Amino acid sequence: MSEVSSNSHSTELTSQYIAQVTGDLERNAKEQERVGAEIEALQEQLLALRHDHTVLVNMQDALGGPGSTPGAEAAAAPSVPHQVSAEPKQSKGKKAAATGAKKTAPKKPAAKTSSVKASTAAAAKPTLVELIRGHLEKQTEPRSAAEITTALTQAHPDRSVKTTVVRTTLEGLVAKSHAHRTKQGSSVFYTTAVNSEPAPAEPQQETVSG
Repeated sequence: MSEVSSNSHSTELTSQYIAQVTGDLERNAKEQERVGAEIEALQEQLLALRHDHTVLVNMQDALGGPGSTPGAEAAAAPSVPHQVSAEPKQSKGKKAAATGAKKTAPKKPAAKTSSVKASTAAAAKPTLVELIRGHLEKQTEPRSAAEITTALTQAHPDRSVKTTVVRTTLEGLVAKSHAHRTKQGSSVFYTTAVNSEPAPAEPQQETVSG
């Protein structure tokens, strides 16, 4: 009788464990779905923030780049600490060059020449968005963000082009309907909004009944 009671007791414990594990699995699956949904929402927010960051960086380059006057550059320097800390030697060189220019050249001609050089430099340096759109317009097949980054780096070795920034810029173009995104397996490819839509065949060759 003792063996029968022990067997029944172990069977009850096993059934309780099975029920507990089943309930834990269901709760785990629901928690995974909830966390996954939150991660997707956060990824969308992060993508939007990266796009805004790219736009702001382009605006900063346009406003606080080489086109600004020396006084404006000195005033804007404290607001951008990463640029000052990243290139301390070049900032000192700029100050020394500025002091040397003041001693050797008159003030008015120096201001005019610097403004002309700054305007030509700003006009000759396109933004990353313009570079990406121009590259897509020249392509006949979809291109990935890594391929576009490689092409832009080879075409513009003086610029630091990162794949993450290119992908964010491409997503911004897709959001504005300036580009189209296609997915092949786990890879994402981009095409320009003009070339991605093939022109429909025009049935103009019709027999004219005589």
